[in-house]
Amino acid sequence: MATALLSAEGSTSRQQAVDVEIVIPVYNEEAGLEESVRRLHRYLTSRFPLTWIVTIADNASRDRTWGIACRLAGELTGVRAVHLDEKGRGRALRSTWMTSSAAVVAYMDVDLSTDLDALLPLVAPLLTGHSDVAIGSRLARGAQVVRGPKREVISRTYNLILRATLRNGFSDAQCGFKAVRRDVAVALVPLVEDNGWFFDTELLVIAEHNGLRIHEVPVDWVDDPDSRVNITSTAVDDLKGIWRLTRRFARGEGRLRCPAREHGRLRPRRPARSVRIHRAAQHGHVRRALPGARGTAGTGDG
Repeated sequence: MATALLSAEGSTSRQQAVDVEIVIPVYNEEAGLEESVRRLHRYLTSRFPLTWIVTIADNASRDRTWGIACRLAGELTGVRAVHLDEKGRGRALRSTWMTSSAAVVAYMDVDLSTDLDALLPLVAPLLTGHSDVAIGSRLARGAQVVRGPKREVISRTYNLILRATLRNGFSDAQCGFKAVRRDVAVALVPLVEDNGWFFDTELLVIAEHNGLRIHEVPVDWVDDPDSRVNITSTAVDDLKGIWRLTRRFARGEGRLRCPAREHGRLRPRRPARSVRIHRAAQHGHVRRALPGARGTAGTGDG
C-alpha cells in the first residue's frame, strides 16, 4: 500500500469525530481542482446537515495539483490534502479510508458530475444502520444522465458483463460516487487487490459476495467531456479484474473472517436481496430520519 508522503491540514484536524469524510482522488487536475473543491465546500457549508471533512488525495501528480490542494487546505475550513507517491484511485481510497476516524467514508470524482443533492441520501442509510455500502447509480430507474452514446453503451455493456459473470445485484459499478461505513471499510478493503479503477467494482462485488447490504441512489449525472480516463485500457483492466474475481471466488476466497464477532456492527446478510434503491429526491425524509441531524453544516470546529 502506498503511503501518504505529505499532508496539508490547514486549520482542520482529522482527529475530529465527523460523520462523513469525503475523499476526492486527483491526478494532474490543476485546471479544475480549485473550482470543484470550492463548489463542494460551499454546498457542504450551506446545505449539508452533517459534520464532514473533505480530503483531496493527490496521486503523484506532475503538475500544480499538489500546490493548489495545499492552498485550498490552508484557506478552507474542513478541507485537507494528502499526497501519495504512486498513482491509482484505489490506492488513494485505500490509504485515506483505512486511516479515517469518520463514521462513514465516501468518495466522489473531482469533476462533480453527480448532483450533490444525492450526497445526503447516499450516506444517511449508512449512518442509521440500514445499509453497509451505498452507491450512486446512473442506470437505476429515476436517474437522469447526460452523456454521449459511446460512453453510455460502454457503461451498460460493462455492467451487463459484470452481472452475467458474477451475478451481482447492483446496477452501476463504475459511478464515481460511493460511500461505506468505516467499520465495513476496515473489514472489506484488505480483501480488495486492485489499486486502480477496478477497486470500487471489486469492493462492491466482495461486499455482495459476503451478503452485505448495498444501497443504491439514482443520481442526476452530467458527463465530463474532459475526462482523463483511457476507455480502452480501463476496459481491458476491468475485464481482467472480473476474471480474477471469478477465479478467487471459485477457490473460496474473498470471505470476511468472523465479521459479526470481530467488527461489532458488521453483520453479513443474505446476498439475494442485498440491493435497496432510494430516490435522491426524498431529501427531506432522509434528513428527518437521521439521528441527531443538524440544521447547519460544518466540521464541528466552528
